[in-house]
Amino acid sequence: MAHRTRRFPFVQVDVFTAEPLAGNPLAVFTDGRGLSGGEMQALAREMNLSETTFVVPRDPEQERERGVRVRIFTVREELPFAGHPTLGTAFVLRGEAGTEEVVLDLEVGQVPVRFDPAEGMAAFGEMTQVEPAFGRVHERAAVAEAAGLPPEALEEDLPVQTVSTGIPFTIVPLRSLETLSALRVDVSRVAAYLSGSGVDAFYFVTRDTRDPAVRLRARMMFYGGEDPATGSAAGCAAAYLVAHGAARPDERVTIEQGREALRPSRIYVRASRSGARVHDVRVGGQVVEVLRGEVRL
Repeated sequence: MAHRTRRFPFVQVDVFTAEPLAGNPLAVFTDGRGLSGGEMQALAREMNLSETTFVVPRDPEQERERGVRVRIFTVREELPFAGHPTLGTAFVLRGEAGTEEVVLDLEVGQVPVRFDPAEGMAAFGEMTQVEPAFGRVHERAAVAEAAGLPPEALEEDLPVQTVSTGIPFTIVPLRSLETLSALRVDVSRVAAYLSGSGVDAFYFVTRDTRDPAVRLRARMMFYGGEDPATGSAAGCAAAYLVAHGAARPDERVTIEQGREALRPSRIYVRASRSGARVHDVRVGGQVVEVLRGEVRL
């Protein structure tokens, strides 16, 4: 008996960049109905990007009330939230619907993404992430050892702290751009240090950017290699900067990431503050489409 071939179209975009072949690439399957979770995971491995997303359309009334259902996969696991997949998927959906706001229904809940109405090859969108949760403040010496750095490489004016705006990251502030650029991180050693904490990675940042237009340079290494742009971690950094007085409430701060991975990215972040509470964490950037294709199963 002949088997029916199933066809699944996808769009690939570069996120947090206005230039094709830079930023963080993302594959978006625009209709994942008929795919099992296992097949989605296998397709994410096939695409071999840091993340792949699957839009699961449902009836229009549900989408108006709850947003567009989206599932996010790395090559190894499903994620409840991630930054560049949220922005990139919303960009693809915006292109089809012609709207200025797209609400995604993710495992962490509803995440709205608003787009600048100006048209162009690369659109600017900004997502509002979930309320930040501030976790453990770490001992610098222990973190430095896990990262393979001398303790004096870490900045003294800012703490090493775990923050989450959907996914937790431990933010590690470094004194110098030279230290950041020269990082050679043993991911298994970091994982051993973070074991049992619910955190998977360090987000290394430095205020020594050598560029007045950029507030932070950043790097993030994980089991998939080096991430060119980590929107979820950038949201954590936005909350962290405001909480510790390194950025003013609602000030838009530019984070540059990905230069060492040869995929330069710019992430624009801001957060509000009311008394001691930090809230309304917003992460934005540009997105550009690079290719369309179809998978046959």
